[in-house]
Amino acid sequence: MDAKVKKAFDAGMHTYAQIEGIDVGAFEIALQQAFDKEAPFIDKVEALDEAFNEHQRFEELREIYFDLLMVNFFAEDVQKLEEDYLDSPEWEAIEEETIDRGTELLNMFLYLQECEDDDIDPSLDDYLKEFLLVEEDEFQDEYAIYEKVIANQILVESTFAEIHKVASSLSPQDELKELFYPVMSFFNEPHPEKEQVTEYLDVSDNKPLDGAIYQIIVNFNK
Repeated sequence: MDAKVKKAFDAGMHTYAQIEGIDVGAFEIALQQAFDKEAPFIDKVEALDEAFNEHQRFEELREIYFDLLMVNFFAEDVQKLEEDYLDSPEWEAIEEETIDRGTELLNMFLYLQECEDDDIDPSLDDYLKEFLLVEEDEFQDEYAIYEKVIANQILVESTFAEIHKVASSLSPQDELKELFYPVMSFFNEPHPEKEQVTEYLDVSDNKPLDGAIYQIIVNFNK
């Protein structure tokens, strides 16, 4: 497993399990096997789904770990395949089959990897304008998804409580409903101290999920 993915992988499930008060042992082993499986990507997805099906207390994390599985595939497995594999009919078929899987966290992971490669500090403005290109006419789908984020960029200079207040006002149909609070909180504080994590969790309505997502992003960025 890629080192950045491994840190995020561990932090997310252990944070979730600790806050929920559940054992992570068997689930961690099953999910680790899915990530380490020497097999085509779609077989890894099946193994991931089996792990979640057998450990349904972790269901909220399924699509987030799908994102981690995919970014790990890009970082590790693709290096072992043909140079143009991601342009192949086989990969196109996989993309079509999994088009409804995952979350916008995949873009976050790819952006943070790009920041590391370019040796720059991540920022919300850079993420929106330079990575997602929300100001470009041909990327209006991204603009629509991130409209509430764009409108509330000032929150990166605010508090967790203010970020959560706006997150709570989002419609349940909003694609970023579950991600708004942890993503904006990351850009507000990408390297939280222990007391800041406590402050972040104190105002959360869903502490296990919010805590897990925030720790996944923070640890992927380390």
